[in-house]
Formats: sequence, structure tokens, C-alpha cells
Amino acid sequence: MEDVLDVYTRPYDPRFPQVCLDETSRQLLADVTPPLPPLPGHPTKEDYEYERRGVVNLFLVCEPLRGRREVMVSDRRTRIDWAQCIKDLVDVHYPDAERIILVQDNLNTHTPASLYEAFPPAEAKRLANKLEFHYTPKHGSWLNMAEIELGILAGQCLDRRLPDRETLEQEVAAWVAERNAAVRTIDWRFTTDDARIKLDHLYPVFHD
Repeated sequence: MEDVLDVYTRPYDPRFPQVCLDETSRQLLADVTPPLPPLPGHPTKEDYEYERRGVVNLFLVCEPLRGRREVMVSDRRTRIDWAQCIKDLVDVHYPDAERIILVQDNLNTHTPASLYEAFPPAEAKRLANKLEFHYTPKHGSWLNMAEIELGILAGQCLDRRLPDRETLEQEVAAWVAERNAAVRTIDWRFTTDDARIKLDHLYPVFHD
């Protein structure tokens, strides 16, 4: 826990961007009966019946100090999908970074081993060398600021029926563009000192 909190105290440095990564799944739902458009004094009317059209996974990466985020959509959430997300992070979103300081939860897919499963050894090593890994503790995923962004994404963009992956990607891309243009940052205030006071029961106790 303190390792992640120490990362959050580092000043902004474009050579070493601090990036948080998290993922979530979303069910695709299509209307069986087209909704009725809104009328003066009456909201849109949506039938309760819907058609399930599968599930997609969303990887969200955010750079809280810069107010930037990106979302990558995949059909699954396997080691290979995470590895491809990391490749995009390194080569597309942060090609000029000397090293990316990456905060994420400790799922067993979130390790350098997944890179070696997805890519040839030389490529996997290249990607791994561009990353500095920091993991949130068990039951401590709330320390990952990407969870905050996922909550906002869910409330502002995903809280409705989206019938297919293409539509979802379009809507998510519009949400990302709007938040990035507004430079929405996160003011993180929970410190190591706070943790030692408020979460002292999580620290080991030593007896002479």
C-alpha cells in the first residue's frame, strides 16, 4: 500500500509518466422495441425487454497528473489482451517515455509473464523494460486511481443500452475526447501518514 502511495507523491515528469490501469466488463444490450422519443414534459420511454449481445472488456489507463486517459476495448480479458493493451500503452500512447510508472491491481494476468506469452522474447523484454510495476494490495484496489475514472465512465457513458462493440467504442471515444480536452485531473489526498493512522489495523504488530 505504501509503495503505491509513495508513487502518488512523485512530481510530474513527462519522461516517467505515472499511469494507472484498470479493467471492467460490459454487457452489450439491444432494444427489442425501439424507444419512444421524448415529448415536452415526458422523457424517452424505453421498453423493459432487451436482447443480450455478448460481453466486451474495457481497459482504461489514466495519467492523473496530466488529466489524460485512454480506453481500449477487447472481446476478452485474457493475458494476451492485457499484453496488447500494454503494447499500445508503450508504443502508441507513450512512445517518448523513458519508463512508464504503472499502477494496477495484482491480477495474475498483470505480470511481465503475460508479455512473454503474447510476444516473442525480445519484444516482451523490450516492453517490460519500459515499465516500472507497482501493485495495489489485496482488497486494496481502491488505491488505483483508474477505478475512479472507471466509475465516471460507467456513470457518464455506459449507463444505457449499447447494442454492439462498434457503438460502444464510438461512445467511449467521444467520452475520452471530451474529458481529455477538459484536462480532468484527480486530486489524490490520501497519504502514507493517513494510512498509518486510519488503517493501522492492517499493519503487523511485533511483540518483544
